[in-house]
Amino acid sequence: MNLSSYLFWDIDEQSVNFETHAKFVIARVLMKGTLEDWRQMKEYYGKDFIKQEVVKIKYLDDLTLNFCSTYFNIPKSEFKCSNTKQSIQAHWNY
Repeated sequence: MNLSSYLFWDIDEQSVNFETHAKFVIARVLMKGTLEDWRQMKEYYGKDFIKQEVVKIKYLDDLTLNFCSTYFNIPKSEFKCSNTKQSIQAHWNY
């Protein structure tokens, strides 16, 4: 896959193994990728594999969670990210 390099800004892009780090790659593409990144990922992994892995991701932003729930026809309650709270809570609003 030839994904946008900014998706892996915090790690060595060459160290990403698309097989062993599939969940990581899927999460990055879903939340930060372009439409072309999405197409490449879907072609590489296939819709069924992405559907199987996306429910295991520990954190998805609300927009991505809503998209995945609708696109894959999976209730939000089945996503691991909907069952765990984020450790860093929002700032207090004084």
